[in-house]
Amino acid sequence: MEPILIWGAGAIGGTIGAYLARAGHDVTFVDIVPEHVAAMNREGLRITGPIENFSIRVPSFTPDTVTGTWKHIFLAVKAHHTAEATRALTPHLAQDGYVLSAQNGLCETVIQRIIGRDRTVGSFVNFSADWMGPGEIMFGGRGAVVLGEINGRITPRLEELHKVMLDFEPGAVTTTEIWGYLWGKLGYGAMLFAQALGDLGIADCLARPELLPVWRALGREAVEVALAEGVDPKGFNGFDPRAFMPNAPAEQARACVDAMVAFNRPNAKTHSGVWRDLAIRKRRTEIDVQIWPIAEIGAKHGLPCPTVRKLVDMIHEVENGTRKMTDDNLLELIPA
Repeated sequence: MEPILIWGAGAIGGTIGAYLARAGHDVTFVDIVPEHVAAMNREGLRITGPIENFSIRVPSFTPDTVTGTWKHIFLAVKAHHTAEATRALTPHLAQDGYVLSAQNGLCETVIQRIIGRDRTVGSFVNFSADWMGPGEIMFGGRGAVVLGEINGRITPRLEELHKVMLDFEPGAVTTTEIWGYLWGKLGYGAMLFAQALGDLGIADCLARPELLPVWRALGREAVEVALAEGVDPKGFNGFDPRAFMPNAPAEQARACVDAMVAFNRPNAKTHSGVWRDLAIRKRRTEIDVQIWPIAEIGAKHGLPCPTVRKLVDMIHEVENGTRKMTDDNLLELIPA
C-alpha cells in the first residue's frame, strides 16, 4: 500500500502501526502527546507484553509539526476527540483518500459529517492493548479485527486495506455489515464501562453471578436499539447479541457471559481502558460519545434504556470525584 498516516499512536493506533511498519509498510505517526512523540523518535516505539516484544522506529509528529498529504489515514483517537482530530487531519487527506476509523463507538458517523461518506471507512477492533507511557504500548491479547465500507459494499480499496491489515492480525476479515459489528461492540462496551466502576478486572467482574441481571439489561438495551435502527448486531470473541435479545432466557445470557469470561481470563490486559482512564490516568472517559448514543438513539424509538442512563450518570460521578470506584457500585445497576 501507499504510505499510511496513523493519527493517534496510543493503544490501538500504536499497536497497528508498529506491526505494519515492521512488516515493511511506510507508516507515519501523529500524536498529541509531545513526550510520546519524542520518545518514539528518539528510541522507537516499544511493543511489550505476552504476544511479542520488539521496538520499531516510525517517523512521529505532533499535529502542529506534521506536513504532507496521505491517501490512507487511520484515525485511532479516543471517541470524544474524533471531531477535533478529523478536522485537524483533513488538510493532510488526499482528495482521493479516505479515513479508516480504528476506534470504539459509532465514530464513523462523526467522521463522515466532516469529510464525507465516500471518504470514510469503518472498522471494528477488539484486541487488547494499553498505552503504558511515552514510547511504550503493552499488547495484551489478540481479538477480532473487521473492516467494512459504511455503505456495505466490498470495494477494491477495502480489499487492498484487508491485505495490509493481515500483516497486523492474520484473522482480520471484511464484512458488508460493519454497523452490525459496531453495534455489537456497544453492547459489550457498556459492560466494560460498568466494570470500570469497581476494582475487579474484566473476567472477575463478568463472573460475579449476582451481576448477571446487569449484563442482561445492558446487553438487551443496546440490542433493542440496534434492532430499532434496522441493524443486526454481530457477535465476536464470546459476545453473542442473540443472548441479549428481548425474549432470550437467562440461561442463554449466562452461557454467553461464561464465554466472555473464558476469552478474557488469559488476557494480560486485565482491566478495561475505561478503568485505566479513571483509576490510573485520572481523565475523562469516552462515555458521552461511545455509550450515551445508545440511550440517545433509543429515545427516538421510544426505548428508555434506564440501565444505560444510570451507567452514564455513575461514570460521570466518578469522573467528577463525587463517587469512589468500588465493586459495590455495580450492585446499583441491578434492575429493580
